[in-house]
Amino acid sequence: MTKQEIVSRVSQATGLTKLETEAVMNGIMSTIIDALAENDRVELRGFGTFSVKHRQPKMARNPGTGAQISLPERYVPTFKPSIRMKTEVNESLINR
Repeated sequence: MTKQEIVSRVSQATGLTKLETEAVMNGIMSTIIDALAENDRVELRGFGTFSVKHRQPKMARNPGTGAQISLPERYVPTFKPSIRMKTEVNESLINR
């Protein structure tokens, strides 16, 4: 599902125009990104939690050539789904 498909569905469900819905969605996404850039955690109850994990520098191997490469220190955004999300997705896919 693409961003435009989400905008269309939310627009139909809420009665907002697609432009209004896209503006709201862009605002939500940029707020989450800004919070993560400040190393804040974003918790959306019933949906999940966005956070940032620190990764230490390490040596890795290129699977194609076998050559060793150095991976620098980095910060990686992560998402942990809520129990409700996990349960609903699991039940929906099992009951197909």
